[in-house]
Amino acid sequence: DVLPSPDGPAPSVSITEIRQYLRAQDIPFHDGYSCLHTPSLFIGDHGDQPLSANAPFTLFIDKTTGSFLFLCTATLAEGTWQDFQANVELRLRGISPIPPAPSEEMEDEMRQAREDARCIWERALPLWELLDEKEIKETKALFGISQVTNATLKRFGVRYLRTARSLVFPWFSPQDATLKGLKLVRVEKNGGTITYVEETLPRFESYRNLFGLPLIGRRDTELVLTGWELDALALHQAAGVASLALPRGSSCLPPTLLPYLEQFKRITLWLGEDLRSWEAAKLFARKLSLKRCSLVRPGNLQPRPLEALNQGLNVTKILRSALLASHKSIVSFRQLREEVFGELVNTEQVSGVKWTRFPELNKLLKGHRRGELTIFTGPTGSGKTTFISEYALDLCMQGVCTLWGSFEINNVRLAKIMLTQFAGRRLEDQLELYDEWADRFEELPLYFMTFHGQQNIKTVIDTMQHAVYMYDITHVVVDNLQFMMGHENLSVDR
Repeated sequence: DVLPSPDGPAPSVSITEIRQYLRAQDIPFHDGYSCLHTPSLFIGDHGDQPLSANAPFTLFIDKTTGSFLFLCTATLAEGTWQDFQANVELRLRGISPIPPAPSEEMEDEMRQAREDARCIWERALPLWELLDEKEIKETKALFGISQVTNATLKRFGVRYLRTARSLVFPWFSPQDATLKGLKLVRVEKNGGTITYVEETLPRFESYRNLFGLPLIGRRDTELVLTGWELDALALHQAAGVASLALPRGSSCLPPTLLPYLEQFKRITLWLGEDLRSWEAAKLFARKLSLKRCSLVRPGNLQPRPLEALNQGLNVTKILRSALLASHKSIVSFRQLREEVFGELVNTEQVSGVKWTRFPELNKLLKGHRRGELTIFTGPTGSGKTTFISEYALDLCMQGVCTLWGSFEINNVRLAKIMLTQFAGRRLEDQLELYDEWADRFEELPLYFMTFHGQQNIKTVIDTMQHAVYMYDITHVVVDNLQFMMGHENLSVDR
């Protein structure tokens, strides 16, 4: 994914300007937690009549970015603040507003992915219809869901694809319950280590959804947000609470999902059992509004929800002990006590995300940690870019959302270097393998800025901040620093 070019960035708009515009156009709205809510421009009669305050408030305008997402029973559209203004003008002239549409190529790709998902869904069946009693027990044990009942699996629509030995989790449209996508999860054993391998249709960037969304009622006001579909099952079964799973776990919370979460007065974030999940929960709480969020702090007595169910722990009690995300400016040690203990217990995790390809580097830097700056320096041609691309790829493959700002070489050449390192082979000699490796490379949480040569440092910083909000970036690479030090800011402390 490529972030906006400095040549034509979308004009920034403040939340105050948005409110003033809506009032000037007689568009009713009310403040939500992370969005403004208005009646949709795309539903009902059109003309120069103002939108009715009695109409359903189904269009959401993000308070931070000004982007909007509109939801209705017939269609799903999203666009920029400028798209919204253009459609308001059309409506005032008596012309039916036109929702921004994806490109024809994207539409074809989505259609094909939905067809593939439908075929897989039809071949998959509930465990109890596909396997005998012994196989059901063995399969549940393999996925660690021996305690999850068939009734829970049925309620969430979970199926099993025997040919791929995968659990199939559906993404249904909240509007009409049609199948929009799937996530397949299989287990791989390597010695004593178990890893879960996930595959999605369509890809993450093409379609975003929350697993379990159609089961949410209009009157539900409390929610537990998890990072894994199996955790959502465990929470509902053990505590009877409304629970949803984020499509990419604790790696990111796309802003396009925020409108789905506006109805909840209280959201508890229980994303996992490690410190990376804890850091992600604090980051997501800022997007969702701190005042309504609580966080479950990872620990031995507070593992992830599925593990809590398997251990017979009191899940309701753990939820009640969740910490409020918002806090006052001054705290006592008593309030910090548990977090300090957590850091002592999880010394290795506090050190950061370790590099798998560079064990010697772990001795020097301990791992990648948020809020730290590392500078690599060396003469021209010594291999800085080649090394740093491998260094960043190592982390990205472990789920660290990464933003590249390459001011020295263009993104095509950089992507070629990283793809070669990712595949571990010379793809120019094996072009028939290109699509296979490119598909796998696309799944990485990797983004590129489109700057080249000397740039205004404020523009670059603004782009970085935008990326952190939109894509939950936790690692930024700048190659190299001297290209950010243009001559227009001579007074800036380099």
